[in-house]
Amino acid sequence: MTREFQRATFHRSTLVRILSDTHPQLPDPKYDFGERLGRWLDLSDAMTLFSVLGAEAGGRTAAPSSDGDLPGQLARLRQTLSTAIHHDGVFVSAPEGTKPRIPFPTPTPAADDTDHAGSKPDFTPFHRYYLAHQREMNTAITALRADARKALAAQSGAGRQLANLDAAFEKALAAREYNLLANVPILLARSFEQRYAEHRAKADDGDDPALWTQPGSWLEAFCNDAKRALLAELELRLKPVAGLIDGFIAALNDMNETKPHE
Repeated sequence: MTREFQRATFHRSTLVRILSDTHPQLPDPKYDFGERLGRWLDLSDAMTLFSVLGAEAGGRTAAPSSDGDLPGQLARLRQTLSTAIHHDGVFVSAPEGTKPRIPFPTPTPAADDTDHAGSKPDFTPFHRYYLAHQREMNTAITALRADARKALAAQSGAGRQLANLDAAFEKALAAREYNLLANVPILLARSFEQRYAEHRAKADDGDDPALWTQPGSWLEAFCNDAKRALLAELELRLKPVAGLIDGFIAALNDMNETKPHE
């Protein structure tokens, strides 16, 4: 690995690296976090953050939370969502007696098919499939993040300040995050088309869509592309709540260590 490549990828999330590898023509982002964050926040957001940062931390206003199961909740949520992503593909055998939460679509020809040698696949169902997983991730993670803030705020004044800061950032960046992540399936559409084009370049004139769902097919390769992107997006979405829970556990440990010995 060259030094230039290390500099270019060190601060990238796995999701960004996956999309960049799939689309090498994408421009290399400039990692000026402060400047970019400043452009994302409007005056109202900035004033809210300033107010939170300037507020007195104060003392504890509620009974300290002893919800030490937050790491377990995080682990279970990660496992549930990642298992669903793995099992929803038509190329993965789900455990007997289970059904996919969000079934991977059966390929259908596009309405504007003009390909006389075969049936051009329609990406629309696959786009909806990806968006459904995004909605499921967002709903579950947002709920856990709110619970983590509540537990952190109950620990101490500093914990409450951190929880309020996270809430302010979540509100300020929600629309930006939604718009950015909505571009992921659009980029995957290009991978979908590229996989199909490579398949058609090798296929005979009698290309049969029924064979697209067979192991080793171009659609299996795209299914794996989608899974890698979804799993990487899951880890990206979990980072804020994981950070809150780490802070909560660290503060809880500090409190236990400073308790007077009876």
